Amino acid sequence: MLKSPSQLPIEIKISTVVAISTILYSADPLAIDAALKQMTGGSADFFEDEFAVIDISALAENAPRIDWDKMVGLLKKYHLNAVAVRGAPAAMHDAIRARGLSLDDGASGDKERAEAAAPAATPAPPAPASAIVTPGTMIIDTPVRAGQRVYARGCDLIVTAVVNNGAEIIADGSIHIYASLFGRALAGASGNADARIFAMAMQPELVSIAGVYRTFEEGFAPQLARQPTQIRLIGDRIDILSISPASRV
Repeated sequence: MLKSPSQLPIEIKISTVVAISTILYSADPLAIDAALKQMTGGSADFFEDEFAVIDISALAENAPRIDWDKMVGLLKKYHLNAVAVRGAPAAMHDAIRARGLSLDDGASGDKERAEAAAPAATPAPPAPASAIVTPGTMIIDTPVRAGQRVYARGCDLIVTAVVNNGAEIIADGSIHIYASLFGRALAGASGNADARIFAMAMQPELVSIAGVYRTFEEGFAPQLARQPTQIRLIGDRIDILSISPASRV
């Protein structure tokens, strides 16, 4: 017996997902492999099977041809699941589609086509049942558990309870945690480099501002660990400061 009220064997709706932009400055798989190995520090669960958009718009016109099978396999090795390619010239489109990847030109064309095919209401992003969304802010009053992901699309995120190890919170704006941050926090997810992460007790697994990551395999700065701290992006560097601005790492 079909559970769908429409009695159709399939239903298509717009879904909200988060994808990591993997911006290529080289088409050399060996160079990219080495960079990813250094970035992840050998951590097997660094990316946790995230969706990935391969952005090649920064590649030089005379860059070597991309071996898409090898590139997709390389990202998969680091638990990044390539789903689309951004910034590809028309000459590459057939090769990209042949690998099952979508084309993303950074515009809304694909989204508009999807919306035309499925005008159903957009479901809410994953969040605890107690989430409160007000204009410009999503508020979470319950602990964010391991394996749980919260995404504040287009707004700031306020969490008044602990964010545990293995949990992931994401916001297009800034993140404010009036408790302890032990999990992963990604602010400015849509590219806002001015976004910040604040926590009353900071001891994260990973932080990111506008796609610039920092992990703490070797531990958080002892003078700031579990202290009121903010994280911001200065150029390409993740900056960690006490909220009482005396010390900096």
